[in-house]
This record gives sequence, structure tokens and C-alpha cells, in this order.
Amino acid sequence: MLRAERGITRRQLADALGVHYQTVGYLERGEFSPSLHLALRICAYFEVPVEVIFSLEPFPRLGAETRPA
Repeated sequence: MLRAERGITRRQLADALGVHYQTVGYLERGEFSPSLHLALRICAYFEVPVEVIFSLEPFPRLGAETRPA
């Protein structure tokens, strides 16, 4: 979400992180878990705490917020 919100392409993020652009796609789809070093570089790039991007609990899907009945 951060990447898309900021108008950054997968290739731009990959270049900034020193990884292949497909790695960014794998990360976004949850098909790859980054090393601690890569996770910290991602957080530093976006200037956010680790908890903003990574969590042990799955993040809810966009638009899947529960509404009171």
C-alpha cells in the first residue's frame, strides 16, 4: 500500500533496495518473507517503524473493514 500510495513503481523500489523487481511483487503478495536486513531497509526507505509494514497478525484487506450491524 505504501508503495502505491506514494506513486512508486516496483522497479523503483527494487532499485532503491538493491533487489530484483520481482522480489517486490513476491513480498507484496506474501509469497516471500524478507530477511531482517531487507525488512529494515524497506522501513528505512519509507521512513516508518517496522510495525507499520510488518506484523505477525495478517493485515485486513482493503475495504474488508467490519461495519457495526
